[in-house]
Amino acid sequence: MSSELELLAQIGLNFELSEEHRMFQQVVREFAQKEIAPVAAHYDETGEFPWETVRKMAAMGLMGIEVPEAYGGQGLDAIASALAMIEIAKADAAHSTVMSVNNTLFCFPILTFGTEEQKRKYVTPVATGQAMGAYALTEPQSGSDAAGIRTRAVRKGDVYILNGRKSWITNGPVADYIVVFAMTDPEKKHHGISAFIVETDRPGFSRGKKEEKLGIRASATCEIYLDNYECPVENRLGEEGEGFKIAMTTLDAGRVGIAAQAVGIAEAAYEAALAWAKQREAFGRKIGEFQAIQWKLADMRVKLEAARLLTLQAAWKRERAKRTGERYTLEAAMAKLFASEAAQWITYEAIQIHGGMGYSREMPVERYFRDARITTIYEGTSEIQRLVIARQILGLKTSL
Repeated sequence: MSSELELLAQIGLNFELSEEHRMFQQVVREFAQKEIAPVAAHYDETGEFPWETVRKMAAMGLMGIEVPEAYGGQGLDAIASALAMIEIAKADAAHSTVMSVNNTLFCFPILTFGTEEQKRKYVTPVATGQAMGAYALTEPQSGSDAAGIRTRAVRKGDVYILNGRKSWITNGPVADYIVVFAMTDPEKKHHGISAFIVETDRPGFSRGKKEEKLGIRASATCEIYLDNYECPVENRLGEEGEGFKIAMTTLDAGRVGIAAQAVGIAEAAYEAALAWAKQREAFGRKIGEFQAIQWKLADMRVKLEAARLLTLQAAWKRERAKRTGERYTLEAAMAKLFASEAAQWITYEAIQIHGGMGYSREMPVERYFRDARITTIYEGTSEIQRLVIARQILGLKTSL
């Protein structure tokens, strides 16, 4: 009789990671637990950008996981990227946010839509850790309504003059290069948006104050301002009017990364709660012996594993899309929606299992709880994910 794995192979299913993926996962896990986990609470407390550990991440190639070796990256696949996000987020969500922005929000759109010169000039330094990237779509009056941006780009000869204000820009305070979206033809609405690569050391670019956030506090965030910023035509990413397509394609990739981040946070919270249930005593017994706690742990584990499978499925579909060109919008949205809400619920229950100690900053579960909250908001709120999913399954046209 065939083995279980042989049977799975016969019907086209295999839930086992490859040996290469397992080895990569283990290397990242050991690094994250040794270098990041011990300093996570410090950076959360101070809100400082963790330059030292970020540089170590870059030295390991974690800022360009899917970037081809020709441009300074590791040349690995989307599954490896998701696995790395899980392990880094499990140690500290803020570090995984920095990594996510560089990999998917900055390098991905340039690799997908950029020229050869743009890839070498901008992707290589970010993938190798010599520079930091960012992505600027959101504005004060346009978050979920991405088509409602007001930043303008007017072409004058060999340059575009950019004017506008972008908000909630992750990596904004430290970025050397930013993919910025601006209106080149307002009458065309979302078809009039174009994308540009902005160098932050040029005149006309400035940054606002660093935001003080509830969670992922070591991930630097700020507003950016463009005041008659002159962007060379060769720094336009793609063609005029392709900006919205570039933005949404990039967010599909980014949502897989945020799903993986949510899985990592949830896994850390679940493991902390499980360990606490095994050691904490009440009424003369370990609290893990009480049915109320057992049911919480059981539900936490189910949600965690479901989130993991949805995330890896989306990563697999994203990798396949590189060859087939098919969209994975539905899978990315489902993974992001479920994983982020599962992380929020699991971290809540982890605090509940810890009781009063869970509410104390002496324990990491309160940080997991705060960090998990953002995963239901950025790169598309849960409400937007539900809208995207509904329109996909109903076959409705959408501009999202």
